[in-house]
Amino acid sequence: METVKHQQPSTAFVAASWIALFAGAIAYNIGLWNAPMQLNEKGYYFTVLMFGLFAAVSVQKSVRDQMEGIPVTGLYYGLSWFCTILTVLLLTIGLWNAELTKSEKGFYAMSFVLAMFGAIAVQKNTRDARAKRSEEI
Repeated sequence: METVKHQQPSTAFVAASWIALFAGAIAYNIGLWNAPMQLNEKGYYFTVLMFGLFAAVSVQKSVRDQMEGIPVTGLYYGLSWFCTILTVLLLTIGLWNAELTKSEKGFYAMSFVLAMFGAIAVQKNTRDARAKRSEEI
């Protein structure tokens, strides 16, 4: 098996990744806090965000594991992708049917996507940094 050399992520990319994750998640949640929705609606949108972040990290991890030759069951890999797509679909259906202005719907969609990107990038950076440290030992 060929050894993979890992590159330490730059400080700027690590910072940008964390900022993207927090900016997306915090903006989304501030929007929910201030939204004139019933609590059950807010709970729905919050759960979709949390589920989406977990699913996106699972996809990133399983894809990376496969690339590095670490066994990943087809079931876990498929479920990771299914859950990621499902969260996007659930958010889309929820926003499509919500009694919100188009700008509010766009705000939730964009902050959701930003948080998902941030979660994937933070997971990647964490894994790269840990792999680089273990190569140096």
